[in-house]
Amino acid sequence: MAQAKPRLVVGLGNPGAEYTETRHNAGFWFCERLARELGVSVGKESRFKGWAAQSRDAGIWLLMPATFMNHSGQSVRALAQFYRIEPAQMLVVHDELDLPPGQMRLKFGGGLGGHNGLKDITSHLGTQDYWRLRIGIGHPGDRNEVVNYVLKPARKEERADIDAALDRALLAWPDLQRGDMEAAMRKLNAKPANSPLPTPHSSPNKP
Repeated sequence: MAQAKPRLVVGLGNPGAEYTETRHNAGFWFCERLARELGVSVGKESRFKGWAAQSRDAGIWLLMPATFMNHSGQSVRALAQFYRIEPAQMLVVHDELDLPPGQMRLKFGGGLGGHNGLKDITSHLGTQDYWRLRIGIGHPGDRNEVVNYVLKPARKEERADIDAALDRALLAWPDLQRGDMEAAMRKLNAKPANSPLPTPHSSPNKP
């Protein structure tokens, strides 16, 4: 398991006010929180096709691609190539259908789970070997409803659970920043109290 300190944190989502509160933008939500935590402002960077900020103290870049989800890899590759950041030094934060709201999973490499943002990043990087923080948003139960589900706002109680998970993720940031991924995994992958059991299903064709 790679233990490199992250130099780039990517939050996935779609640009535009109509998408701001949708479930698919959970990665953006985390990046916005982390930017506030680090005291940096995320601004438009045309050369990187997204919104970006650098925290010199933390030694990282934050990136929110403005390419729409299915073309996220264009933005990630542009910044990574410019600053010579290796895939193993990246943390990609994204919504996850196969986890209920309130749960998260930190993992390195592995499958893409049908997530089109991850598919495009992997295609542009030429490898799946980068860190992912999966933010649970729950599943509609019907694979035919997935697109409609992720592009709608979470219900009030779901959003409260997701927000609580994002707050817990910030508590694990010092471990992530040090590159102590095992310590971060112990915190991030633990189920919160009174969390629901995941619904058994397969969820191909994630947008």
